[in-house]
Amino acid sequence: MNDAHLSLIQQLCTRLAEIDNTPLYVKFAETVKFAVRTGVLHQGDMLPSERELGQQTGVSRITVRKALELLEQEGVIIRSQGYGTQISDKFEYSLKEAKGFSQQVVLLGKKPNTLWVNKSIVPCSQEVAESLALPINSDVFMLKRIRYVDEQPVSIEESYVPIGLIGDVDDIGLSLYDYFRSQNIYPTRTKSKVSARMPDEDFQTHIKLEKTVPILVIKQVAFDHKNVPIEYSFNQCRSDMYVFVSEE
Repeated sequence: MNDAHLSLIQQLCTRLAEIDNTPLYVKFAETVKFAVRTGVLHQGDMLPSERELGQQTGVSRITVRKALELLEQEGVIIRSQGYGTQISDKFEYSLKEAKGFSQQVVLLGKKPNTLWVNKSIVPCSQEVAESLALPINSDVFMLKRIRYVDEQPVSIEESYVPIGLIGDVDDIGLSLYDYFRSQNIYPTRTKSKVSARMPDEDFQTHIKLEKTVPILVIKQVAFDHKNVPIEYSFNQCRSDMYVFVSEE
């Protein structure tokens, strides 16, 4: 057993021994995620087998299996028959919550970054107007940026925001949603459509891919607590680095 596995087992034993109402399998899964966030485990690392994890931590294989199933559902691990369990090398992005890209990256223990390409005022198209409940050709802010996770470019995102929701566009830093919250605007839910296509010239110009892989296109509307649309976004994401999570 290597040093990473020994550290993981120690963390698991400590957490599992704590007395609270959290189910054991949830404690187990949370500890694995904490080990990933803190750098004990890295993308691509293999986990010990179910049998080894059970023996080393003193819990049943049923508990271990439930924890691994939860981690797999959340995109933290990948399990393959005959190969084993591996920490996922993809970034999990939730379509069911309006947390924003940067917050989700941080919660996964990764480092987000943003390279701004454009911040300007433009007349909105029919699609943007319908999504934001605005008249066609209304002025909106168009915010275009390249998103990074751990220094790797993963997506190009264009956001369209009603002009009245942004005072000074230069006050927007790493996160648009952080800016919203600083203005007492609170995104609460999103409505998303996902499709796939091959990358176009614009994508290839901004994000160089070693091989041609399909990209995922996410069109998303974010709503505030009053169910008012506050952002329409058009995201082009690398399909080889994303896992999307959604629910009805």
